[in-house]
Amino acid sequence: MKKAEVVLIPLPAMGHIVAVVEIAKLLVQRDDRLYTTVLVMHPTVDPSTINYMESLAASTLPDRMRVINLPSVESITSDIEPNNWLRSLVEGQKPHVKEYVSKIRTQFEMNPNSPRLSGFIFDTFASRMKDVPHEFGVPWYVFSASGAAFIGSMLHLTALHDEQGVDLTELKNSEDELEMPCLANPIPAKLVPSMVFEKDSLTTFLEHARILTEARGILINTFLEFESYAINSLSDGKTPPVYPVGPFVKRIGGGGDPRSDDSNNYRDIMEWLDDQPPLSVMFLCFGSWGSFKEKQVKEIAIALEHSGHRFLWSLRKPSQNDEMQSPSDYEDFQSILPPGFLERTAMVGKVIGWAPQVEILSHSAVGGFASHCGWNSILESLRFGVPVATWPLYAEQQFNAFQMVIELGLAVEIKMDYRNDFYGDNEIIVSSDDVLKAIKSVMEENSEVRKKVKEMSRVSEKTLVDGGSSFSSFCRLIEDMMGNMS
Repeated sequence: MKKAEVVLIPLPAMGHIVAVVEIAKLLVQRDDRLYTTVLVMHPTVDPSTINYMESLAASTLPDRMRVINLPSVESITSDIEPNNWLRSLVEGQKPHVKEYVSKIRTQFEMNPNSPRLSGFIFDTFASRMKDVPHEFGVPWYVFSASGAAFIGSMLHLTALHDEQGVDLTELKNSEDELEMPCLANPIPAKLVPSMVFEKDSLTTFLEHARILTEARGILINTFLEFESYAINSLSDGKTPPVYPVGPFVKRIGGGGDPRSDDSNNYRDIMEWLDDQPPLSVMFLCFGSWGSFKEKQVKEIAIALEHSGHRFLWSLRKPSQNDEMQSPSDYEDFQSILPPGFLERTAMVGKVIGWAPQVEILSHSAVGGFASHCGWNSILESLRFGVPVATWPLYAEQQFNAFQMVIELGLAVEIKMDYRNDFYGDNEIIVSSDDVLKAIKSVMEENSEVRKKVKEMSRVSEKTLVDGGSSFSSFCRLIEDMMGNMS
């Protein structure tokens, strides 16, 4: 029996790693000829993420699925600009990846019964690693941790730039609307992924969009029933074959996170939820980079107090001096909230720091979710049937919010064109009235949005099992991979 080894390289971020590890797991479970290795490009990844990967590998098929932590890259420092950081990381890791893959090749040459290298799967923004499979004469695939519509937007915006000479940086303040093949509705230009608004990040965006078209195939963390229009638009004869293989979300209780499983805070949060009625709690959480300054925090507090709904609010402290660093937890919420807020809402609300998001969304008490619309958060909300109130902050989140609210009717809007200003004081303030309106809408018991999200939740549970659309997509992918061995 021929054995094939696939090497997978995610970006060192939790959402990307979760999905890539799940792909590695499913590949070995679906075909006993396949072996997988996930190479982590940076050892400074949160230890809980490494624990998650290693525990999943160990619980799957430990003799056929491995997680390898690559050596550090000395040139990577905290003061490197984000775009240069990514380029430096990928370039610096190429020698380590080559060394590892050479061992696979040598082992096969010495023992033909061992797995033969059959291909690579790169994260979309790690695809500059394509030189490595070219050197070893094997095909490579791209994995997108974002949706099919986002991939379509990358390709369309790049075509506008390359073929029509459109200056994409001018879209930031444009009042125009764009027609995109991946969307059924025209989208306000200012809602396209914000990477195109700045010249440095635009260069990176365009580079990776062009590389996409060179891949043997594109795996996407989505499923056909969710993004059918966008997925079908990519079957245009110019784009490589697309494999919708999701939805992949972090497992409940997975990861051995020291902030969750055994901590008093975690138990306190979950016990509080246990005491609340079904679908009664509005959950507010804005991702690992999500935070607001004092004026906006007070508007949110006013809305929550006046809403009449129970709430669980993950409130994080912005980095100091407007440095682009992830938020931290407050030592004392009284310093940022309106006077008396905690006392007045003590019977109906709970303010917390870091939140175990998957465990909270899966709890029966949660009825609504105010979210930054990161793609993983969207998939988690769908998986557990919790409707979203969209409050995007950066990256492609405005695009995702448009897709959820306008394109798919699976969310309600707080403010779709909101963008977090990491480096200044010109913060947009969303009024308490707008926040309150969205909370009341998303918490409405028998709303159309809630019904549609519940139905999509049922579909998402079936798509990865035998007979489901993503299961079938995986079968096509494996067939293609094994065909590479001929």
